[in-house]
Amino acid sequence: MTTMPRADAVALTKALVASDSQNPSLVSGGAGEAAVARMLADVLREWGFHVELQEVAPGRPNVIARIGRRGARSIMFNGHLDVVGVAGMTHAPFDPVEKDGRLYGRGSADMKAGIAAMCAAAARAADAGLAGEIVIAAVCDEEFTSIGTRALIERGVRADAAIVTEPTQLAIMPAHKGFVWIDAKFVGRAAHGSRYDIGIDAIKHAGLFLSELDRYESTTLSGRGHPLLGRPSVHAAAISGGSGMSSYPDLCELSIERRTIPGETTDQIRLEIEELLDRVKLADEKFNGSIEVTMEQQPSDVPASAPIVRALSQSLANSGVRETIAGMTAWTDAALLNAAGIPAICFGPGDIGLAHAAEEFVPVKEIESATRVLTDLALRWTADAG
Repeated sequence: MTTMPRADAVALTKALVASDSQNPSLVSGGAGEAAVARMLADVLREWGFHVELQEVAPGRPNVIARIGRRGARSIMFNGHLDVVGVAGMTHAPFDPVEKDGRLYGRGSADMKAGIAAMCAAAARAADAGLAGEIVIAAVCDEEFTSIGTRALIERGVRADAAIVTEPTQLAIMPAHKGFVWIDAKFVGRAAHGSRYDIGIDAIKHAGLFLSELDRYESTTLSGRGHPLLGRPSVHAAAISGGSGMSSYPDLCELSIERRTIPGETTDQIRLEIEELLDRVKLADEKFNGSIEVTMEQQPSDVPASAPIVRALSQSLANSGVRETIAGMTAWTDAALLNAAGIPAICFGPGDIGLAHAAEEFVPVKEIESATRVLTDLALRWTADAG
């Protein structure tokens, strides 16, 4: 392999972006994370890390790398190696072109620049005399079901705190929303379009439910909130039903997404949606609707007063970067780490608004700034006895 300049976050970002790692669970024939994981593992070994390639699924490894003193105070830097598809992109997805202070490519913002910054920061901290241990966790599959971070937790990888280097434009993001995916089914009775007396319109019943869903969002959900995340939300994501113009549809299927804030539970949400079904049933005795929760990811919330938040705030000040504390709009693996007892917050270079976009780039200056901040954080965090 070509020797990577030691602790050079920009050079490493380019190398990571140049390696196609489209998630095969999202993109048919996607390359997956194996090649990029092997390349990163080789770089980190060359930089003096103890590295393990942790196979999570066939051809889909995590890179777990450690540097520093085992058993002392530790910090985990976590990021995902997989990227989404490239259809419709306006520039070459895996040609990391640097232009006008921006580095372009699929995954440049989401989140290979973050991975590069955390790895370079760990190497710099080690060179400066690291008192404790840094755990690098470059994982697979965050864009789908997060089998990577789930696996490292199941296999006992732990640290005293974690930074997930998702793109935050260098803001501290200690909280993010979760989500619940729900499939709803509405059963009618098929009949000729002229037979209103026997036909039951499943699509109309779905519409009645959607009306209740709209009222639920505008009244119930608008009254809830989180200081960083705002209010929860719900939207209809997909709908299907019907077989022809002159037929009453006997089935309509609807998929909805409910974005959650800390304090809300899946059981609570299921009950609330079932109550909407009950309201429609009271108004129309022929109504036959049911729901099924198909996926859930919990929200994440670390108090602004938490030690890791305060430490990162100080590192921003030490590095001359203005402090901003905000809520993360997207779901991240921070929720899984927090659920496992590892206080985890998001901080990294790039704009989450460019994730998955037709044009994706990261400002080079943000990569460099993130690296300085994370270096300072690692040194001070591991030196602090807590």
